[in-house]
Amino acid sequence: MDNQPDDEAAIERSAMRKAAWRILPLLGLGYLMSYIDRVNVSFAATQMNADLGFSATVYGFGSGLFFLSYALFEIPSGMAVIRVGPRRWIARIMISWGIIAAAMMFVRTPTQFYAMRFLLGIAEAGYFPCALYCVSHWFPAAYRGRATSAFYCFGGVSGIVMGLLSGWLLSLDGLGGLRGWQWLFLVEGLPATFVGLIILRWLPDAPATARWLSEAERHWIEKTLAREAEQIGPLSEHAILDALRNRHVVHLAIISGLTIGSYMSFQLFLPLLLAAGTGLPITQVGYIVSIAGLVLIVGMIGSGWHSDRQGQRFTHLLTGCVLVSLGFLLMALAPSSVVLLLAYFLICIFWPSVTLSTQLICTEVVPRRMIGVAAGLVNTFGQLGAFVGPWLMGIGKDATGSYFLGQMLLPVGFVFTIAIALNLRRELRAKARAAAASAHPFG
Repeated sequence: MDNQPDDEAAIERSAMRKAAWRILPLLGLGYLMSYIDRVNVSFAATQMNADLGFSATVYGFGSGLFFLSYALFEIPSGMAVIRVGPRRWIARIMISWGIIAAAMMFVRTPTQFYAMRFLLGIAEAGYFPCALYCVSHWFPAAYRGRATSAFYCFGGVSGIVMGLLSGWLLSLDGLGGLRGWQWLFLVEGLPATFVGLIILRWLPDAPATARWLSEAERHWIEKTLAREAEQIGPLSEHAILDALRNRHVVHLAIISGLTIGSYMSFQLFLPLLLAAGTGLPITQVGYIVSIAGLVLIVGMIGSGWHSDRQGQRFTHLLTGCVLVSLGFLLMALAPSSVVLLLAYFLICIFWPSVTLSTQLICTEVVPRRMIGVAAGLVNTFGQLGAFVGPWLMGIGKDATGSYFLGQMLLPVGFVFTIAIALNLRRELRAKARAAAASAHPFG
C-alpha cells in the first residue's frame, strides 16, 4: 500500500491530483472525439454540398438532425449509466458512434445524409451527461468547476485538431478514388472506436474500484461527497425521475436550448461564414479555427478556475451571455476581416462561461444520484435547440441569399437566457434563505 499522508489536507491534494490525471484525460479524449464527429460536417460541407447538390436548407436540416436524435435518446442514456456504470456505457457510446461517423463517407443522397446524421445522434446520445455523472462521483463541489473545465478544454483541443487536420484531409481529394470530404469522415471518425476500447479497459466506475487510490484517499473522496449529498437531502427522499420535474432543472434546460441552439447554428456554418467573410481558402480557414481552439481553452480554464475561486456561477453565466451576444452582432456587422476575426475570438473566449456555468449550476441543485438524468434533460433541450437553429439558418440563407439574417438572430437566445437566469438566481437565493431560517429558527 502507498505511504499515506498523515494530514487530511495532504490526503485531499493527493486524491484530487490522482483523480485529475487518471479520470479527466480519458473523459476529455472522448469529448474531443465527440465534438469532432458532430461538427466536422461543417468542413466537409465546403466540398460535399457541391458534390451532392445539397442546398443550405438540406445541409442545415441534415446537420441538425444529429441533435434531434441525440435529444430523444439523451435521458434514457443518462438513466442507463446509473444501471450499467460509466465505464461500460461510455465505451459502448464511443465504439458505436466511431463506426457510424466513419460510415458518413458513403452518403450520396439527402435521405442518406439525414439517416446517417440521425443514427450518429442516437449512437452518441448521453456521452456528455454520462461524463458529467462520472465527474460528480470523483470531484467534490470545490473542485468540480476546475475538473469540468479541464474536461471541457478538450472541446477546444478538438477545434485545434479539426482545424489543422480537416483542410489537409480535404486536399487529399482524388486519392484512392475518394473525395476529400470522404477522407475527412473516415480519418476523423474511426479513432473514436479505439478510444472507446481504451476507456473500457482503464476507466474505473467509482473511487471504490480504483486500485491507484490509497485507502485514505478513497475514504476522503467518499466522505466528502457523502457530506455534500446530505446537504442537498437524503437520497431516499428523491426519485431519480424527480429531476425531470425539478423547476430549477427545467429553467436550466431552457437556458441550454436557447444558448446551445444559437451557438451550434454558428458552429455548423462557421467555415462557410469565415470563408465568405474573409475571402480565405478553406485550408487557411482551418488554421483560424485552430487558433480559436487555443482561445477557447484559455477561456475554459480561466472560467473554471475563477468560478471555483469566487463561487459565483450566475455571474459567469450572465457575463458570458452579454459578451457572446456582442460577438455575434460584431461578426454580422463587421466592416472588415480584422473586426470579424476579433469578434470570433471574443465569442470563443466567453462561450465557456455560458456552457460551463449552466452545467455547474445543474450539478449543485440536485442530489448526486440525479445528476445524470438532470444533466440529460438540460442537454436534451440544448440538442433540440441545436436541431432547430441550423435548419433555420439554412432556410434563411436560401431565402435571402445571405447568412446575415441568421447571424442577426443568434444573440436573441442569449437575451432571453439573461432574463431566465436572473429569475432563477433570485429563486435559489430565496430558497437558501428559507433553508437557513428553518435550520436556525431562533437566529
